[in-house]
Amino acid sequence: MKGKNIVIIGGNSGIGKAVAELAENSGTNLFLYSRSGEGNQQVDVTDEGMEFMDLPEVIDGLVYCPGSINLKPFHRITVEDFQSEMDINFFGAVRTLQACMKNLKKSGSASVVLYSTVAVQTGMGFHAGIASAKGAIEGLVRSLAAEWAPNHIRVNAIAPSLTDTLLANQLISTDEKRVASEKRHPLGRIGKPEDIAEATCFLLDEKSSWVTGQILHVDGGMSSLK
Repeated sequence: MKGKNIVIIGGNSGIGKAVAELAENSGTNLFLYSRSGEGNQQVDVTDEGMEFMDLPEVIDGLVYCPGSINLKPFHRITVEDFQSEMDINFFGAVRTLQACMKNLKKSGSASVVLYSTVAVQTGMGFHAGIASAKGAIEGLVRSLAAEWAPNHIRVNAIAPSLTDTLLANQLISTDEKRVASEKRHPLGRIGKPEDIAEATCFLLDEKSSWVTGQILHVDGGMSSLK
């Protein structure tokens, strides 16, 4: 990825930060955007009028990291809750992709990486909101991969299971909760941001130049093993 222009939305914490650090070590030119303003620019992906300033003329890689974890029983999830989940996870990605599309096409070998969740493939209680939003992401990935293939833009997603980030703090806030979460994963531990970052950089790299339209499960075996 050396010398490539990589745009990361939400690159100031968690998985996004891990991706940024790994990409920087690979010699990329990083363009970071976050709601907090850390990075190149402050941007709120839930704002219908959002604009990206100072995007590189050519974008070789785009990573959309904003997400949410809001687990509730279905009867307690309001329509507004569903809309909020969709806004940050799905519509924010759509706004970003539309803003970056022309610049991606100028690359000749661009790669887009979005994030889903293991809960789309594997039914999990209390995940109706996030699974619905990320399910939309998976449909978007496959459709755009087909539509943008003639422009040599690859579009893929990573579907993690529980990963040790600030978003997941409430789920692993005690030793008991962490141990219980680890036991649910066949490999005996929850994910680290670096696990997801390594997979992300693989999809950004030319090493994956024949990979598009895929949902890569990086989940400690959660989606396919008992």
